[in-house]
Amino acid sequence: MSSASRSTAARSPPANLQIVPIDRMHLAGFHSAVDDIAKERRYLAMLEAPSFTRTRRLVLDSLRAGAVHVVAVADDEVIGWCDLRPKAAVTLRHGAVLGMGIVAAYRGHGIGSRMLAVTLELAWAAGIRRAELHVRSDNAPAIALYRRFGFVEEGTCRNFICIDGVDYDALLMARLAP
Repeated sequence: MSSASRSTAARSPPANLQIVPIDRMHLAGFHSAVDDIAKERRYLAMLEAPSFTRTRRLVLDSLRAGAVHVVAVADDEVIGWCDLRPKAAVTLRHGAVLGMGIVAAYRGHGIGSRMLAVTLELAWAAGIRRAELHVRSDNAPAIALYRRFGFVEEGTCRNFICIDGVDYDALLMARLAP
């Protein structure tokens, strides 16, 4: 579905929403969701998704490396994702970096909370002991979500991202496993 048709989708929560581990059958939908959100130029550290081939490789490689990656699916369409990718260095592998996104038409219905709960549960069970993320300091809804899930601010990354010549700060937030 294109971003134009996604943005006109009904704003009610999908009745048949499923939060499931990503599978090969979700890769095209995941790629499309990443691209739609990146093109908003507000939430992700990219302005468009990498090519489908690169996206597919990144997802499959991260899963082999121990990542936890779930998608939100409604009517067989990927409408969001949440992942925790372990760091590469042996001394940092107990920690993982969180990424998530929800297609605009589906925001504000608790889908992010559901995805984050499942992702953290799977991550703790897999032995990940630290989850961390960067979030733009002006993204109040995301910051509130992360705080509700026990993430705390560990610092501010000044001028962390530059979009269209404008610098934005980001918060470094983290949560430890229970």
